[in-house]
Amino acid sequence: MNKPRVLITGGAAGIGAAAAERCRADGYDAVIIDRSGDGIRADLSHPAETAQALQVALAGGPITRLLNNVGVVCPADAEDQTLAQLELAWALNVRCTLQCMQALLPGMKAAGFGRIVNMSSRAALGKEQRTAYAATKAALIGMTRVWALEFGRFGITSNAIGPGPIGTELFERANPAGSARTQAIIDAVPVKRIGTPEDVAQAVSFFLDARSGFVTGQVLYVCGGMTVGVAGV
Repeated sequence: MNKPRVLITGGAAGIGAAAAERCRADGYDAVIIDRSGDGIRADLSHPAETAQALQVALAGGPITRLLNNVGVVCPADAEDQTLAQLELAWALNVRCTLQCMQALLPGMKAAGFGRIVNMSSRAALGKEQRTAYAATKAALIGMTRVWALEFGRFGITSNAIGPGPIGTELFERANPAGSARTQAIIDAVPVKRIGTPEDVAQAVSFFLDARSGFVTGQVLYVCGGMTVGVAGV
């Protein structure tokens, strides 16, 4: 029997790779689109390459689970954030998400089932040096809620995940173990540790599950409690 497939953008490293590994453990066939790795190679910041990669992914038939994980940060003070950085963040964090959803949606509707998970961020609530990133990650939350309302009648759920500080390779390069800055980040987390990609993958697993059909339009912050008192009730 064929395994159900899940499409994961940016699944070659970090959170995406952990999510792909968890999906395989959960019995899915993980279809990866990324610039590197063993999956379908594409620069998802370009609409044409994204469209071609999606065509390859769907050549094997409909895919009814989608994890929109690819993204870019582009940190800068607000006065120094360039339009080019904003455009790149919009292309990867928002446009690509919409394009992937639209490509998979007909198959989900035909199946009467779908799971869409969008990777937002705690930064959507506000974070210094994150003008482009926070704006686009907040946009993902808005899109997630609209899709929940529009697609619920077809058996399709749409949810978002908002990771806090997660110990990916990128994070560890910017925040070396043992540094005062890294320790300050840890001290600010109520559970007193940095999250792991596997922590986020656990949330992905829940939202992708067929048994999670009554949960839609939600944002789950995987942040060790950092959003307590910040996120709305």
